Amino acid sequence: MIVDDEPLARERLRVLLSADPEVEIVAEAGNGMEALQACAECNAELVLLDIAMPGMDGLEAARHLSTFRARPAVVFCTAYDEYALSAFDAAAIDYLMKPVRRERLAAALQRARTFLAGRTAGPAVPAERARTHLCARLRGSLRLIPLEDVRYLQAEEKYVVVHHAGGQDLIEESLRSLEEEFSQRLVRIHRSCLVAREELRELRRDNDGRVHALLRHGGEPLEVSRRCVSTLRQQLRHLP
Repeated sequence: MIVDDEPLARERLRVLLSADPEVEIVAEAGNGMEALQACAECNAELVLLDIAMPGMDGLEAARHLSTFRARPAVVFCTAYDEYALSAFDAAAIDYLMKPVRRERLAAALQRARTFLAGRTAGPAVPAERARTHLCARLRGSLRLIPLEDVRYLQAEEKYVVVHHAGGQDLIEESLRSLEEEFSQRLVRIHRSCLVAREELRELRRDNDGRVHALLRHGGEPLEVSRRCVSTLRQQLRHLP
């Protein structure tokens, strides 16, 4: 898949790729949001991705692509060299400068083949820079959930249920990786539950001695494990 907001840049890559009989272009996109939707539909194995694009840029799109169960190889194609470190933090396998040269593209394709040959199922979320959205897959399409809309996350078997302002969605990520990536925004209240810090309103103990967290937007109180109670009380002291 080719992703670039400039039609001429996409055309140049199409011409270069046409020389390789093993390459099939399955989709094109003009920004990060379109890229995620297209990749979910066509299961592209390699994404040639621009960085500076309107809306969702290439770096954030790559961080979402890294969570796909069949993670595609990502090669950045950009006119700016200052993004190189951020690109590899986003799990890119190569970084090509525009105008892309034929021999460099050939080397990137070989890297992609090596990556795909050893690819294992399962997400690999880079930890260097947190995303601004979570990505839920819905019958071949995607829903992007803004982090500011997330109220709490609950682990259920191999999925995590995202409870957010618009309802509920399932994502295929581990609660542990989400806790690490969004440690500034989410706090653990139970081994199977993370809550947005600003959602915490108070802790309340029931007649059986169990502690529950009450949320600002209501809903069922959430059980708090004993080992998390003292940490949460500290959190609540520092909340407005």
